[in-house]
Amino acid sequence: MSENRRPIKSRSNRFIVAISGMLARSAVTPNQISSASVIFAALGAIALLRIDSPWAMIVAIAGIQLRLLCNVIDGLVAVEGGKKSVVGALYNEFPDRLADSLLLAAAGYASGVPSLGWASALLAALTAYVRVFGGAVGLEQRFIGPMAKQHRMALLTLACVATAAETLLHRHHVCLLIALSIIAAGSAVTCITRTRAIVRDLQEANTSSGATHA
Repeated sequence: MSENRRPIKSRSNRFIVAISGMLARSAVTPNQISSASVIFAALGAIALLRIDSPWAMIVAIAGIQLRLLCNVIDGLVAVEGGKKSVVGALYNEFPDRLADSLLLAAAGYASGVPSLGWASALLAALTAYVRVFGGAVGLEQRFIGPMAKQHRMALLTLACVATAAETLLHRHHVCLLIALSIIAAGSAVTCITRTRAIVRDLQEANTSSGATHA
């Protein structure tokens, strides 16, 4: 596995492997799959705005999960399917940032606190920036949490389930707001955690280099 590739257990899932194999044999490209993740995220974001509808929450959950599925399959089709492209690295990152922003910002508006949604989206983007910066200075990219992409989306999915339950039970909607608060705080901690890892790796690399030349 590439040191700059996110470790995902679901890559070995038979269903996902089967879909990836089928797409690898088709005319569909990994970049198209990456772009599709933004479309699914947009559909999920639109559904999130209908916070009073349990059906809309189901659509939002589907949008989130299909977005994640695309994020897994695009890499499998590109690497295992032998369909890498020269712009693959760009498509591997940019659609993710757009998808995160769409879903988190929409969740902010749905919960009645747009600023929290945008803050969560910004901090989510910063976690990726710190990770990629580590790669830019020649280090292994760190996908550590506590609020990496899969954790953010898992929490947002649970919040959608809880929001649907709140609607059915005629309760005031607070779960989405709580989830966004956790995502924002967790993403901030993740930025710190990854930055500290970069500093540690740079110091270790410098020490090793000094020992080599001693």
